[in-house]
Amino acid sequence: MSMNVNLRQLRVFLAVARQRHFRRAAEHLYLSQPAVSRHVAELEAELGVRLFDRSTREVIPTEAGRYLESAIERVLDELEGVLDHVHSEGERKHGKIHIASVPTLSASLMPLCIADCARDYPELTIQLHDQAQTLVLDSVRGGEVDFGIAIEPPEAGEFDSEVIMHDPFCLACRPDHPLARHKTVGWKKLQGQPLVLLDYSSGSRRLIDQLLQKHGVEAHVIQQTGHPYTAFRMVEAGLGVTVTPALFSPPATLAVRPLTPAERRAVTLIRRRQRSLSPLAALVWNRLRELTAKGALTPR
Repeated sequence: MSMNVNLRQLRVFLAVARQRHFRRAAEHLYLSQPAVSRHVAELEAELGVRLFDRSTREVIPTEAGRYLESAIERVLDELEGVLDHVHSEGERKHGKIHIASVPTLSASLMPLCIADCARDYPELTIQLHDQAQTLVLDSVRGGEVDFGIAIEPPEAGEFDSEVIMHDPFCLACRPDHPLARHKTVGWKKLQGQPLVLLDYSSGSRRLIDQLLQKHGVEAHVIQQTGHPYTAFRMVEAGLGVTVTPALFSPPATLAVRPLTPAERRAVTLIRRRQRSLSPLAALVWNRLRELTAKGALTPR
């Protein structure tokens, strides 16, 4: 048979047993005397035994009450210590957490976040794992990091996720390229253009392929690179043009034009499904959300 006994009832019982008086126990617990009497009565009713013999001068534990007092005194003290420790763990702001991030965010959002946390929580260490999207997903999936920052992970069902910002796609080309004469460039203008794109380890490549198809562009991909700056150098060399998220910040030697209609990728925080974040990881997760909500990143 299950019993509905709670910690408050046990703490009140122990105070009465120690003080041998309801009023003194009430003062010790900062409760009213009727509240103390009610908790004891509820505990006795739940246990089905009388715990105190009452008189006008004092209350004396019965045999059952003495047994309960000796049995729970040490247990409650230990429990208080455990709860205090857990509370202090939740309140502490020192320790180390691991975050996996795709290169775009590693080079833009994460430096801001790390510096921000270093200022407010100097005893907190953030270890950044700068990885391609596929490795970010693997790191979160395998529990190697506390959480990750990815681009619209296709396996969304595997993770608990939160979109924190949207990053528009742009065209980057040489300043002497014909498309650079326009303030904006329609997606359809990419038809027949030699394209230098990131390879499929990037979270953006899948989205770029989908967008080119959506806008009826037959992609003419001449090179695929593992790093955006390799793509930019190829564009500088005149090999073609590239589609890039604005946060990649192409070098000043290239012309950057918004692609129209505007299409954006979702920057997403991800953690293992149904796994709670540690208090420290939750602190940084929330800080990333706050930074993007304040517009800390302004894609050019």
